[in-house]
Amino acid sequence: MRVIDCPDPAAGLLDVPARELWRHLDGPALLHFAGGREPPLLVSVLLHGNEPVGWDAVRELIARYRDEGRRLPRSLLVFVGNVAAAREGLRRLDGQPDYNRIWKQAQGAEGDMARDLISRLRTGPPFLAVDVHNNTGVNPHYACITRLDPASLAVARMFSRPVVYVRTPDTILAAALAPFTTAVILEAGRPGERRGVEHVIDFLDRCLALEALPKPSPKQSVDLFETVATVRVRAGVRFGFAPVGEGESAANGLDLQLLEAFEHYNFDELPEGTLFGYLAADSTLPLEVTDVADRDVSERYFRVEHGELRLARDLVPAMFSPDPEIIRQDVVCYFMERVRHA
Repeated sequence: MRVIDCPDPAAGLLDVPARELWRHLDGPALLHFAGGREPPLLVSVLLHGNEPVGWDAVRELIARYRDEGRRLPRSLLVFVGNVAAAREGLRRLDGQPDYNRIWKQAQGAEGDMARDLISRLRTGPPFLAVDVHNNTGVNPHYACITRLDPASLAVARMFSRPVVYVRTPDTILAAALAPFTTAVILEAGRPGERRGVEHVIDFLDRCLALEALPKPSPKQSVDLFETVATVRVRAGVRFGFAPVGEGESAANGLDLQLLEAFEHYNFDELPEGTLFGYLAADSTLPLEVTDVADRDVSERYFRVEHGELRLARDLVPAMFSPDPEIIRQDVVCYFMERVRHA
């Protein structure tokens, strides 16, 4: 991992889109931009190479300060992640680990890099850490936290009313940072949406202006959810997607057809019995659902009725996307429950 001091924010990197960073960086890098206050704000971008919103927001925000002749109100550290995948516009390359799953006991070069970064940051903890992502499917903009403490909630609420408390996977960057600094994850819509870039710019600008971390305000209500389960396709399952009412084609060489329109249910509170997909006649349950302790709880969340896969309990889904590559590399979706007492 390269560590680069950037005394002149007008030079070089800020003019380069995510897919061209490989021309300037040969791998992950930690960029430092000096500002008026210390410790610095940490922003991590491009942990997934097909999620450019963080890099686009950072370079545009710094350019605005430069063009207006203003100094950043607080120093800024920018961790740039998977440059090689960004070149191809992919989440990760074949043979690479997921760069947002390497932050706890990972092996190989990526594990060494992760330990190096965490060691550096632990020695001089940042004021606040912000991990920026795009997501797939139709989702609102939302923030995630790995600790249910007042500072984390207050910072997350600065970005969005929906806030998700996540305990798994515990190998993500925010979880590694949480023991020594306040860390939030931003999910800022799908790649290419200008609204996401503007939203992240506004949030980071407000974070740079903070003299101290905010405190929760009773005037700012929070829609707080907790991730309770992760849904994956079992190994070897042949799957596709189907519109509502056209599941009869599920038997045509596929074990499972997921309901294509389900992405429009993200963050909706769905009742037990909601249709999730269609199964081939002889198919066993093709999805694996694990809880926060990594136990298989599939039967708790799904039931099969006459070839239809339906929810077995009330829940709130998030991050469902009809993108087979995302599903193969990561998850089908997450299941959440509302935290009523927050």
